[in-house]
Amino acid sequence: MSGGKTVKIRVMRLFVRSITYLARAINGYELVDPRGRDLPPFTAGAHVALRREGEAWRDYSLWNDPAERRRYCIAVLCERARDGLSRRLHEEARVGDTVEVGMPRNDFPLAEGAERHLLLAGGIGITPLFAMLAVLRRRRAAFELHYCTRTPEDTAFREELAILAAQGRAHFHHDGGDPARGLDIRALLRTPAPGTHLYCCGPSGLMAAAAEASAHWPAGTVHREDFGGAVLGAPEDDRPFRVRLTKSGGEYEVAAGETIVEALRRHDVAVRTSCELGYCGACVTPYRGGEPEHRDQYLDAAGRRRYVMICCARAKTPVLELDL
Repeated sequence: MSGGKTVKIRVMRLFVRSITYLARAINGYELVDPRGRDLPPFTAGAHVALRREGEAWRDYSLWNDPAERRRYCIAVLCERARDGLSRRLHEEARVGDTVEVGMPRNDFPLAEGAERHLLLAGGIGITPLFAMLAVLRRRRAAFELHYCTRTPEDTAFREELAILAAQGRAHFHHDGGDPARGLDIRALLRTPAPGTHLYCCGPSGLMAAAAEASAHWPAGTVHREDFGGAVLGAPEDDRPFRVRLTKSGGEYEVAAGETIVEALRRHDVAVRTSCELGYCGACVTPYRGGEPEHRDQYLDAAGRRRYVMICCARAKTPVLELDL
């Protein structure tokens, strides 16, 4: 993520369906919709902001296959030296808990025009690259992974990557805590093959070494994920407003934290929905007056001049007139 930018968070409440051991001090958390619905789509390299109620937001990369629509999977390293969210997830989170999750965002996508992909991971930095592997394997793309950890016991997805390692497409590098005994990053990146793109995610030391060693690579071929500079803002402003139905004549208040759909159903107004997360288009409704605050991922610029998705949109004006 680029440093210094502020990210507004649109919130979903998801259910922790499973917690698994991935490696020493690394747990995997499977997050699903409480009602079993599909989740908003994401692409390889994406991440979500997550928090437990009342706590600060933190970004976590999604490591599962983007083709999966019923779950988000994150990997969390327990940072015992810090009293933060990751530590509390390890110590306190339980299956059945509910967490707040932002919509997926991707500042680290696969390059569509690349002929070959070189993936470099350090520690917990394997998570976005693991999702990339699922896509690259399905595409039968040319790729190679180098994965740096302290020991085999600190290596997440070691069993899942064993087949790729046997094929010579994944390489484990264990340094025992001494980087001088690990991967020679300078040698690896000395001569970029034509059409190759580099993807790097890991601790600051690895990222700095990779940046220095790849400084001579062609412009636009080096991609990195760095969560250090992002400022996560508060959830988007949910001030109350009113909706006026131009066909039926009703007018109702939409409270802070309430969707238009919820407000209408509270007054026995029937509306058609599906995902209720702003990406399927089932609730698209014409509007006749007022200015919507669009929060969907479905409508294009032209569509937003005539329609609004009432499952997630709010209003910038005191009243929003709907063709209902």
